[in-house]
Order: sequence, then structure tokens, then C-alpha cells
Amino acid sequence: MNEQKKGTSSNLHETIVLGIDPGLRISGYGVVKKDGRNAMLVDCGYLSMSSSKSLVARIGIFYNFFLQKINEWNISDISLETPFLGRNAQNFLKLGYLRGLVYLLADNHNLVIHEFAPREIKQTLTGFGGASKEQVARVMMQLFPRLQQQKKLDVTDALAITLCGLWKSKQIYL
Repeated sequence: MNEQKKGTSSNLHETIVLGIDPGLRISGYGVVKKDGRNAMLVDCGYLSMSSSKSLVARIGIFYNFFLQKINEWNISDISLETPFLGRNAQNFLKLGYLRGLVYLLADNHNLVIHEFAPREIKQTLTGFGGASKEQVARVMMQLFPRLQQQKKLDVTDALAITLCGLWKSKQIYL
């Protein structure tokens, strides 16, 4: 786990974490608010960007979308999954652009950034570091019973990332 402090949470009793699962076509996100010792899901979903749009256009859409979320929810912390080099080095490089934007947003808004390895997130949420996306989704549905089945697993992945950031920022109970 890697944590970089860019500031401190805006309120000692309230932490609002934005978890992002960045992608060039689909970016999942979750927003969880901790007040006292309780946490509640306040927003989640995904940003869909057409692959027919230029990379420059998608980067702008991504930036503006998450800037709006930061302002809308008065975000105090951002949580990200550390990248891993898969089969396509070009995708890995392009995801770096999106991560750079998240770092810029954090710096501009004096936010705390939490980063977690994919295995660490899965281990924390499911008890198994090699869990599938479907297993992570089932745990998210158990933790947030009012959460409806998501069309994209990017949403439940982002929620898992969000919870890891929330748990890292302060000790809480769901």
C-alpha cells in the first residue's frame, strides 16, 4: 500500500472518499462518506467514453467528470488501485495519463491519495488476494444491501477501492 498525503481531511469527524477505477473507455467510481464511526455510500457509477473519441477528448472528459465529483461531494480523500503491466504496454502508458490527472486534481484540491495493489484490495475485501471481479461484486452487494446489481464490474471494483481508502484513512465500521 502506498499513501501520499497532499493535505488533511477537511473535517476531523467527516471523511469523504472518492474511489476511482480509471479506464480509457469505462471508469468506475464510488463515493463513501464517513461521519463519526459510520459510513454510507452516497454515489457510485461509471463514466463511459466512446473509443471513437480521440485520446485527448477522453482525457478532457475524464478530468471534467472527476473535477465535478470532487466539487459536488466535497471530497477529502481519493483512493486508487496501483497499475499493473498487462499484455498491452500502450494501455498501461495511457492509463498513466488518467492517473496523472487524478494526482493533479488531488494536488489542486489539497486531497489525500491512497493507493492499493489489486491483490491487497481483493485480500482486504474478500479474504483472498486472487478473488475474481464477480467475488468482489458479491461482497460489495453484501456490504451495501441497497446497492443494485451493477451493469459494469468497474463500479464494484471502484467501491472496493473506495472502502480500502476509507478504512485506511480512519478506523470505521459499516
